[in-house]
Amino acid sequence: MKPFPKIPSQGHHPHPLKFLHNWKFIPIFLGLSYILYCRLASQPIFAHPLPQHTGPYAVGAVDIEYPVSNPRLISPLRFKTTETPAFALDTVLFTLYYPTTYAAAKSNHNRHAWVPHPLPLRAKGYAKAAHISNAFTDALFTFAIKALAGSITIPAAVDAPLSGTATRESKFATSWDKEETKQQVLQGEESGHPVIVFSHGTVSSRTDYSHFAGELAARGYVVVTMEHRDGSCPGSVVAGWERLIFDVSEVEAVDGGDVNEETFHAAQLAYRQAEMEEAVRVVRMINEGLGGKVFKGNLRGEGKGLDEWKGRLNTDEMIVAGHSYGATGAMQALKGGVTRERPFKGAIILDPGKQSGPLNRDIHVPMLVVHSNSWSSHSSIFYGRAHFDTVKEIVEENNARGNPSWFMTSLGTSHPSVTDAPLLEPFLLSFTTGATIDVYQGLRQYVHVAEDFLAFLGDGNARGLLAEKAEFPQYDAGTGLGMWKPGQGDDQQAWEEKGEWWDWRSYWQIHVSAAGPSDKE
Repeated sequence: MKPFPKIPSQGHHPHPLKFLHNWKFIPIFLGLSYILYCRLASQPIFAHPLPQHTGPYAVGAVDIEYPVSNPRLISPLRFKTTETPAFALDTVLFTLYYPTTYAAAKSNHNRHAWVPHPLPLRAKGYAKAAHISNAFTDALFTFAIKALAGSITIPAAVDAPLSGTATRESKFATSWDKEETKQQVLQGEESGHPVIVFSHGTVSSRTDYSHFAGELAARGYVVVTMEHRDGSCPGSVVAGWERLIFDVSEVEAVDGGDVNEETFHAAQLAYRQAEMEEAVRVVRMINEGLGGKVFKGNLRGEGKGLDEWKGRLNTDEMIVAGHSYGATGAMQALKGGVTRERPFKGAIILDPGKQSGPLNRDIHVPMLVVHSNSWSSHSSIFYGRAHFDTVKEIVEENNARGNPSWFMTSLGTSHPSVTDAPLLEPFLLSFTTGATIDVYQGLRQYVHVAEDFLAFLGDGNARGLLAEKAEFPQYDAGTGLGMWKPGQGDDQQAWEEKGEWWDWRSYWQIHVSAAGPSDKE
């Protein structure tokens, strides 16, 4: 075979990609190529779009900022620099995520931004939380957040009508008893959509848990996601005034004296509880036929269809939920039992705080406590003893009082796994937090177990994971994510017949169960 003839030289023309022969230029080339792709595809440069919800319903959303019934001081603490009250309660702010029809969602193209406006306020709050806030870093954070997530929107139709019927079967709802999904949805509609009040963690806001809340809304629940103005939100607008995150070092007593951490946390938790009570009041107003009044008084200008929500919510028996500091606040809201202001018949507690003050033990309703893998595996001393042991004891005590309760660890997850962050930045979050589970599977597991607990509150039947006994009195790092193989220790044929969720040990360790301890202990 003759060699290919040489092409006559036309002069020296370096190859356009010759610079790639130097490895130092490869990251630059790849980065520029990725940015070009994102621009052409109309995608944010780094963050992934939030996925669509998967339940029988589409999801609607309404922002509500409404004046409180009685403007008041929750705590006398004041800011050092201005001597103005730090914990004055004037309005309450939350987002309602609720079920709507797919037809309504498809025809409504209005969506909330994932990073609430004004974006510079939120960026300054993040910089302040990192203790590096100044004109340069604030501008840098604003640029970075705009590039990372500025174009991200929440896949929920703003001001869509509240749905009365499910419009399609769920993709993977209900977790272990899928055939019961439709019945549960229909039963929920008959008695009114159940209401969940959700409290966020520190350096978070009402949008940080939008997908978890949306997945529950897609299953027929109305989820009230709070935005707390207790100093824990990076930045929030209160009746037109900007309010930044703040900590104990910025406040003082009325006499000018110093304030300790415990006093500060007590003031924050009291403020959060007052906000939740006000949110309950507003949701009750909507259910009682005063949706039009709420719409007119809503400082965010949304909710034009709220007058059609009359009598369609179950506001007599609500559920409280929270993550991290929000979990501590949710437990605090259960103190003293069910009241008119706090009609919470159950609680979902996710990673209760390790540095947010004592955890309330005065609980008299069923409770589901879920630790992420990182929360259980990292031992922390909490008021003289292990945090894990404190949480376990609280759940055991509640069971002993006749309130079915569970405590478990979600394997492979990290503290942010229930938030939107891993969905937006899966590779970055896995690298920085140590999460090993697929981000979608991790959040899916949280939705599954929450769904089963919510169904239990409705009919009293423990299904799926809740029907299992506690096999792990302590967290066991030796049986982590992926180490349990299908059929190990169980009947293989039964596992094959019952499907993937029969193999629950691949994803969970149960430490306390209302079904009691395992015979294997």
